[in-house]
Amino acid sequence: MGLLLLLTCTLLSSYFHPGRVVDAVSIFTITRVTLSIEPRANVTRDTNVTMRCKAIVITSQQEALSRQYTLYKDNIAIYTKTSSSLDDFLYQLPETRVSNTGKYQCKIIIEGKKSDSEIKKLTVTGLSTPELHLNKGVVSEGEELTARCTAPGETGSIIFYFYEDSKEILEEQVHSNQAEVKLGFNSVGYHKIHCAYTVLLKRDSVKSKESNNVNISVREFPIKPVLEIIPQYNIYEGDRLDISCTIIKSQHSSQSIHLYLSQGTVLLSSEITKAKVNHSILAQAKDSGEFECRLEIGNIVKVTKKTVSVNELFSVPTLTMMPAEVFQKESMTLTCKSESYASERLRREELTYTLDPPESLLTPKDTGVFFGTALPYDFNYTCIAQAKDIMKRSNTLTVHPKVSVSTPKISVVKRAILGRPFEILCKSDIGSLPINYTLIKDYDHLRTITIKLPDHRAVFTDTITYIDEISKYMCEAKNGHRDGLLSKRLNATVTVPLSNPTLIVIPPLEEISEGDHLYMICGVQGTPPVTFRWYRVGNEKPLITTTSDSNNTDYQVKKLAKDHSGTYYCEAINYALNVVQSRRVTIEVRLALWKKAVIGGSCLMVVLVLLVVCVLYFRSKRVRVDRAVTSVWSERPPESAANDEETSMVSNEPDVEYTEVVHPPAADSARGAVDHHVY
Repeated sequence: MGLLLLLTCTLLSSYFHPGRVVDAVSIFTITRVTLSIEPRANVTRDTNVTMRCKAIVITSQQEALSRQYTLYKDNIAIYTKTSSSLDDFLYQLPETRVSNTGKYQCKIIIEGKKSDSEIKKLTVTGLSTPELHLNKGVVSEGEELTARCTAPGETGSIIFYFYEDSKEILEEQVHSNQAEVKLGFNSVGYHKIHCAYTVLLKRDSVKSKESNNVNISVREFPIKPVLEIIPQYNIYEGDRLDISCTIIKSQHSSQSIHLYLSQGTVLLSSEITKAKVNHSILAQAKDSGEFECRLEIGNIVKVTKKTVSVNELFSVPTLTMMPAEVFQKESMTLTCKSESYASERLRREELTYTLDPPESLLTPKDTGVFFGTALPYDFNYTCIAQAKDIMKRSNTLTVHPKVSVSTPKISVVKRAILGRPFEILCKSDIGSLPINYTLIKDYDHLRTITIKLPDHRAVFTDTITYIDEISKYMCEAKNGHRDGLLSKRLNATVTVPLSNPTLIVIPPLEEISEGDHLYMICGVQGTPPVTFRWYRVGNEKPLITTTSDSNNTDYQVKKLAKDHSGTYYCEAINYALNVVQSRRVTIEVRLALWKKAVIGGSCLMVVLVLLVVCVLYFRSKRVRVDRAVTSVWSERPPESAANDEETSMVSNEPDVEYTEVVHPPAADSARGAVDHHVY
């Protein structure tokens, strides 16, 4: 016997091995399955239709049972789906056609139990116009052609009819939306061909008359369920409800009996073979509703129902906070209260309130009143009201302690330019939204901006007319009942637009000559840095561009040359982006002094040379005249003496022989007729 007991224990321990899960038997019943057609049962072509199958299952399990849905059309299964969801089963029929017309039914199977919905009929009306195409327009007598008839967009089984001169000559049944046939013509002339089609539906095209009526008597099954609820009336929360589901037998039945006691879709208790099911609960307001006692014997289902109304002992408490908004570490008061209670069953003093969680660090001050300081972070509070074993929880109250706004900082967005509108930014590093920012000038409130979103900024626009005016601005930040905080005064650089450009040339214009070192100085009034550009008239591009931290700069040309002559000017721009231009100066580069001296000396030498040449020339002419005065009557000097004298006077002249013929004057003709010729 001991050995047998040991073997039994071993087998049991091996079956219930640690970690092995033994599935509990599911207790449930399918109370109803419904099928609905949306949007309606009669639709026109191209309407989107949804078949909705809904199963109501009473079960004791929290998890949904696995369900197998099957949708039938004209008793033929067209779709099956298994799901563990409590959602309804949906089947879509997009852009319905006449072929979708039929009788639909939904069936469900859960762990072997089956249930069917009622049959619903869908009717779709409207067919597309058929289209006929021939492969030839002219044929010979006895020749065949191909005719194709199409039913655009249609589905299902279709019969196509072909007609010649309105007389049916051929029909073709297909499972597509077009049919092709061969047609032959034996008579000459014109023939009119057209086609039509019929969509076949699974129903009789001809219905007979109604048959004779035959009466049948159905006897009540000798077993029926009885539902008892004690008490059934004047029930308050906290009362004990005793519910029993029993059966009354008028005769014995050998079939298995199933009893189910449920409320809504929640199975409270069930029994198999036993004739009674009991259930006892502490009544609560949520228990108001319908209780059902269900009897199942084979395929027979009998149901009895009763409705129970449970009065509230006290209402669900509400939790409120004072003040409505609180800052971190500020005092606050939470009040928990049930607005109503059943005075005939409960005294106000019997109703107690507590806060959940207990570590909320708030101290009870009075019944339902809790006092303390706000935490530095968000915290969830729940109030619990309790009396006579009935406990009710309030909605969760989340306290968002506000962060006090920090001292704001004031700054200029981009640049402040004198005489132009500029933007002022006011911002606090920390602080709960919304925050009110106010721009102040000379303690006058100019404008207020409320920031409600983290990515928004408080930007103000104003204009100043003199530089020191910038320091008159402040801003105030405020995000609650506390006094606002003031920023420091605005400290920013004010950009003065450029004006009064000047251009100075060194050396003076009238003294500029080749080889000089030229300075052109451009100056402006305004806030540096200043960008200067130098231009020469005739050139679009600047000669040079330079940025200076002062209000002036120069442009130098070393060793001036003649080609530096021209008209020059300068342009200046600063952060105010207004361009100013100086006057234009014309530079004329003159010759250098030494060049002037060389030219003067050269001219003087040329003049001297010309003078010398002239003197020599005139002297040479005089010598010739003197020699011409010596005549034939003159004593001729000795040759040697004459040669010496001639050589001494003009040593460089070549020897020239002269032959002179002197004719005596008319006064000497009386002296005689003597001709004196010298050859």
